[in-house]
Amino acid sequence: MILIALGANLPSAAGPPAATLEAATARLEALGVKILARSHLYETPSWPDPGQPAFVNAVAVVETTLQPVELLALLHGVETAFGRMRSAPNAARTLDIDLLDYDGRVMTEGVVLPHPRMATRSFVLVPLAEVAPGWRHPLTGQGAGELLAGLADRDAPKQLA
Repeated sequence: MILIALGANLPSAAGPPAATLEAATARLEALGVKILARSHLYETPSWPDPGQPAFVNAVAVVETTLQPVELLALLHGVETAFGRMRSAPNAARTLDIDLLDYDGRVMTEGVVLPHPRMATRSFVLVPLAEVAPGWRHPLTGQGAGELLAGLADRDAPKQLA
């Protein structure tokens, strides 16, 4: 199972963050990354700077013939196409797409898999649990629900209508 996370807290040319995630999903499909399932959209307070706009987040299960490094390059290209500018860490952004897991592979070169911070982010784990309830973390063997149980709820996402 290949999992990606999508997020945004600034408008792009496609519109507000929710519209950006919808348009980015369509763009991935147009580029040959098949979306097998996508979670609802969730709103999460910005962290570590709560003064930034809230994020809209989702997780998708995808299918592709691209290898992890190639897929990550494609994801970065889509981010750029939607106006993503990489500046300071945790800066507000028009689009952020992370490769979370690629068929349970563990990698440390070219791309780090599984995503090194996914197990500590409820804005990833909540939509992940929705879209892939049977998923297990490749290193710990824990499911998203188990990982969530160990987190504080300071950034608990709220499902958007």
